[in-house]
Amino acid sequence: MSNFVQSLRLWCSPARLRAEGDTPDYRFSLANERTFLAWLRTALALVGGGFAVDQFLPELRWAARAGLALALLGAGVLCALRAGGHWARCELAMRRGEDLPVSRFPALLGLVVALVALAMAAVVLFGWER
Repeated sequence: MSNFVQSLRLWCSPARLRAEGDTPDYRFSLANERTFLAWLRTALALVGGGFAVDQFLPELRWAARAGLALALLGAGVLCALRAGGHWARCELAMRRGEDLPVSRFPALLGLVVALVALAMAAVVLFGWER
């Protein structure tokens, strides 16, 4: 079974998670939850940015506007999905006394946001002309 499916099952069934290993110090579980909520705030900001690009830049060529908006919306969706999976994997690792999982996702998300920011900088520098 893939890690994603296993994480999704744990995310949707906290009783399964509790059945694994020992209960960690509650402070670590709460820190894990705060990290989850920070990822969700990031996802909401990306989704909001995607809608803002689409709604507030009507003078921008449709293809550029749609591309930027879809990049931000897609990053928001991925970020929200990743938040739940990462929370479950970290909680499971803490319960089992294992090292916390590592991921390339933060680097990928940072790269996507940087590329969108560069595209927006180009739009500002070169104008909104069609």
